[in-house]
Amino acid sequence: MLLLLFILISFFVLTPEPTKYPSYVSNSPAPDGVKAFYTYLEKEKLPVERWFYAADLLPKSVGNQVLLMVEPNGVYISKKSVQKPYEEFMEAGNTIILFTTSPNGRFHLKSEHSNKSSLDYIRVKDREGNEYKADYRATFVYKTIKSDEVLLSNENGPIAIKRPFGKGQLIALNSPEWVTNENILKHDHIPLILSLLNEGNVKNADTILIDEYMHGFGKTAYSVYPKWVLLLFVQCALVMVLLLWMQGKRFGPILLPREEFVRFTDERIQALAAWHMRCQLFKDSLFVQADYVKVQLQERWGIPYKTDWIDAAGTLERKWITVSALEIRRFLHELTKVLEKEKITKQEYLLWSKKLEQLRKEVEEG
Repeated sequence: MLLLLFILISFFVLTPEPTKYPSYVSNSPAPDGVKAFYTYLEKEKLPVERWFYAADLLPKSVGNQVLLMVEPNGVYISKKSVQKPYEEFMEAGNTIILFTTSPNGRFHLKSEHSNKSSLDYIRVKDREGNEYKADYRATFVYKTIKSDEVLLSNENGPIAIKRPFGKGQLIALNSPEWVTNENILKHDHIPLILSLLNEGNVKNADTILIDEYMHGFGKTAYSVYPKWVLLLFVQCALVMVLLLWMQGKRFGPILLPREEFVRFTDERIQALAAWHMRCQLFKDSLFVQADYVKVQLQERWGIPYKTDWIDAAGTLERKWITVSALEIRRFLHELTKVLEKEKITKQEYLLWSKKLEQLRKEVEEG
């Protein structure tokens, strides 16, 4: 009984779920995949392969190549920056065969609304007038320009066109469902598809690429490595982090705590200076600066703190040797007048703050 229970649990837990494929993928055996179409091209011994890279990596220097795009991602390919390398690919002498239900905004294609058929099939004509039966789910036909060739049409208008791009060409069809696994054998889909491939000269093409990049299968540098290698790399990285953590290793600069007097002097002075500037307390700030210089004069040059600026002229003339006596007296006279003002301007503040700073340096260095 226990063995039976174990088998049942193993069956439900370990049985893998069926692989889910996006629509129009060339390796998908699902009804909306195009594996049958890809297999047909291989059996015809055509040089077909899947393309998993961005368009700017397409070989543009070589012509006579065909790129098949079966219902590419609508939002992504509508960007002009994405379309440009595809256009350069065609201009170099290559062909793009585009199967899409959303042509607007792609390679300058435009469409107009048409009524959806109420029948199981529609009549399709090629340019020689031959009629075919086909499924038809589209609700639009193409708007053509002078250089376009109409390859297939129905009673409402063109459903497949060929447009030159430089030395190459674009072939566009509005019915990608024709190449899906569930529909490729219905009606006259095969001869219709072959007629478009012949227009693209696939039998003489050097390479036939099926674009899987636009289905979200783009490869990156990590795609080169097997999944087990990537898993091993992630596990090693986690083990390394845990080992470093256990050993107490740290990274980054070592931040030493600042001394208490640094925190309570430098920051306080900077905050006080910023407050004076923000509130435009220029006189108060200048008075504090002048008061500090007076303290330095008393400590270093022996001029009493309570001495007026004018009365300190004699001592300053002997000590301040880099400035003439006349300039010293003028400096002291004008400084006294500025300090006696009720209010000073920012320009006056900056001027006298600079002069007091020069005197302070002279006192401290002398």
